[in-house]
Amino acid sequence: MSPSYNSGEGWFKSSRSSNNANCVEVRFVGGAVDVRDTKDRTGPTLAFDSRSWASFVAGVKAGPAS
Repeated sequence: MSPSYNSGEGWFKSSRSSNNANCVEVRFVGGAVDVRDTKDRTGPTLAFDSRSWASFVAGVKAGPAS
């Protein structure tokens, strides 16, 4: 998956995201990862430390627990 940048602020979403805007965007700022809703770019932003983000990504890649 390569990122698709959509502003000068460093926000991006996966190139595998569909065009219906039902996704989130992320950006890496210092040691944190910010996440926001693509449909509400002026709305709230969630912030995660890099360790929590890495754990989340690993869980997504691993898929559902059996």
